[in-house]
Amino acid sequence: MGMTDFYGARDDAESLRTLERGLDMGVNFFDTADMYGPHTNEELLGKFLQGRRRQVVVATKFGIVRDLQNPMKRSICGKPAYVQASCEGSLQRLQTDHIDLYYQHRVDPDTAIEETVGAMAALVQQGKVRFLGLSEVSGETLRRAHRVHPIAAVQSEFSLWSQESAEEILKVCRELGVGFVPYSPLGRGFLTGEIQKFEDFTANDYRRLSPRFQGENFQKNLALVAVIQDLAKARNLTPAQLALAWVINQGEDVVAIPGTKRRKYLEQNVAALDVQLSKNDLEEISKAIPQVSGLRYPESIMHQVNR
Repeated sequence: MGMTDFYGARDDAESLRTLERGLDMGVNFFDTADMYGPHTNEELLGKFLQGRRRQVVVATKFGIVRDLQNPMKRSICGKPAYVQASCEGSLQRLQTDHIDLYYQHRVDPDTAIEETVGAMAALVQQGKVRFLGLSEVSGETLRRAHRVHPIAAVQSEFSLWSQESAEEILKVCRELGVGFVPYSPLGRGFLTGEIQKFEDFTANDYRRLSPRFQGENFQKNLALVAVIQDLAKARNLTPAQLALAWVINQGEDVVAIPGTKRRKYLEQNVAALDVQLSKNDLEEISKAIPQVSGLRYPESIMHQVNR
C-alpha cells in the first residue's frame, strides 16, 4: 500500500527494487488492493510481475470504492455486478489471467455477505480467482461466508498495539481452518521506533488523520514504543524485528504482511523470520506492553471494521 499511497511520496524505482530484493530473499506473497492509489498499486505490481508471475502468490482486494476525482471520498460496495467488474479491472492492471487470493476489503452493509461471496465463488468457477478471502469481518460474518464457499484467509489488523481486535476472529478462523493474515503488524510503522514526533509525517501522510498519532495519544503511545525498544535490546533485536517476530510466532496459520517501501527495512523484516520466541516470551512481551491510546481508525470509519 505504502509504495503508491497513504504514506507520503512514492518512488517507483525504489519500490520495484524492493519487490525484486524481496523475491530474491524468498518473499513470494504480495498483497495489494484496487483502492491503493486508487489503482496505481496494482499497476506497479503488475509491472513487476512480468516474467515472474509463476514465482509469486498475488492477493488483491475489492470493495472500498474511491472517487477518482476526489480519492478522499469513499464508499463500500459488495454487489455481485461490482465484484465481477472489480476483478476484471484488477486482472487488467496486474497483467495476469488469475488472482491467487481475492479478498472482500470491507463488508457492504447493504449487501448480504452470501450474495457477495456467491459472486466471488463465481470468479473461482470462471478460473479468474483461486482462493477467497475476507478482511475485517466478525466471526459470525465469516461463518456465514464460509457456508457459501470455503474462505481461505481472513485479513485483520493485528500487532502489539492492536491485539484486542483480532481475538474473536482468530478463534473462529482456527475453528474453521481459515488462515489468518495480520496487516499493519508494525503498527503502521510506529512500533519501529523511527517515528518520534507528529512532524515526522509528511503533509500527505494518512497517519496524520489517525487518532493514535494525534496529540496526547501520540505522546502516550511513545511509552509503548519505549517498552518494545527495551524488550528488543535485551534480545539483540531491532524494535521492528521484535514486534514482527511476536506476530509471526503466534502460529503456523499466521502469515503477516509488513509493508515497506525500502530495501533496508525489508531486510530487517525478513530477518524477523529467524527469531524464535517461546510461549513464555510471547506472554511476557504481551503483558509488558502498555494499553494503546486512541482508536485505530478515525471514528467516522470505525464502523467499517469487524463487521
